[in-house]
Amino acid sequence: MPLALLALAIGAFGIGTTEFVIMGLLPQVAGGYGVSIPTAGYLVTGYALGVMFGAPLMTVLGTKVSRKRMLMALMGLFIVGNLLSALAPAFAVMLIGRIVASLAHGAFFGIGSVVAAELVAPDKKAGAISMMFTGLTVANVVGVPLGTLIGQSVGWRVTFAIVAALGVIGLAGIARLVPDMPKPEGVRLRHELAAFKNVQVLLAMAMTVLGFGGVFAAITYIAPMMTHVTGFADGSVTWLLVLFGLGMVGGNLLGGKFADRALMPMLYVSLGALAVVLALFTLTAHDKPLSAVTIVLIGALGFATVPPLQKRVLDQAHGAPTLASAVNIGAFNLGNALSAWLGGLVIAAGFGYTAPNWVGAALAAGALLLAFLSAALERRAGVPSTVVTGAASAEQRTAVHH
Repeated sequence: MPLALLALAIGAFGIGTTEFVIMGLLPQVAGGYGVSIPTAGYLVTGYALGVMFGAPLMTVLGTKVSRKRMLMALMGLFIVGNLLSALAPAFAVMLIGRIVASLAHGAFFGIGSVVAAELVAPDKKAGAISMMFTGLTVANVVGVPLGTLIGQSVGWRVTFAIVAALGVIGLAGIARLVPDMPKPEGVRLRHELAAFKNVQVLLAMAMTVLGFGGVFAAITYIAPMMTHVTGFADGSVTWLLVLFGLGMVGGNLLGGKFADRALMPMLYVSLGALAVVLALFTLTAHDKPLSAVTIVLIGALGFATVPPLQKRVLDQAHGAPTLASAVNIGAFNLGNALSAWLGGLVIAAGFGYTAPNWVGAALAAGALLLAFLSAALERRAGVPSTVVTGAASAEQRTAVHH
């Protein structure tokens, strides 16, 4: 595998770290700015909305320049955003920094996947793409817990400064190791937009929003929940996030394995189980061993939905999947934003730090109902659930790795 993939993996590691590390640092950031925990939750919401709008926008803009230059520009945005977060004198400035950093997220993974595939022989494309996304996976097992530990020990500003430094390393690696590639052919935006007239595409994206939102309703407020309700020390949040990351890795692998075999049944099982586990978390959050097990299950079940949901979008938008795929990455983050906002509302209303778990359970249950509706409409139309054209199959394999 070429060294250029290492540069892409470093960039993915930094992006994954900055997206998720804020969950473990919400109490510290809130205390530093003198704002409430629900208000600090807007740092999650703002980042997620930035990804949602930035993914399609940056993907379209990326067709105007070479892929290498676009990747370098995206890493530049990432660095600026994290430096701004690290140095922000006021909460509003930090929120702006989070949004700036988020604009790089979706397009980096979309364009980076294409670059990774073009760096190797045809029979090694999937392995190359997987290697790049390894950076994102490792971020949730190593980067996020380590960043949380550093933030709790020496200050959350140091965490974001280190993440910005990772961005500099990634940028230097891309500049040095990624070869120049020709500017991609012009995108026929009209054809790409036509995919959104398909009700099945919209239903799949709605499932993405609600299903993944269920996970983040609980995980966004994991730090105050575990310290105030369960009784864990602040330092224990780091290891709880490691457990969440390990569950996420296992769930993602299982979701990828079964997405091609039985996509809709995989969604039924994972979304249904996720709704049940999130509802139970309101009870298990009062017990340390049970809460730790529940966190692993939330990570596993939540991320088991990622490959089938992404593949579902590509199956249904098979004629023009590029923009739909980018928008679906944004849909995952819309779910993050929605759930963080709703979770903050129920906490602010006085229902306690476990209340977001009920929000998450309701969102996951809503996604399950949409999955049943989507399958019913498909059966009525007499269309197989996984019809994939040859032109889209490569992009589907790419998305499943994410």
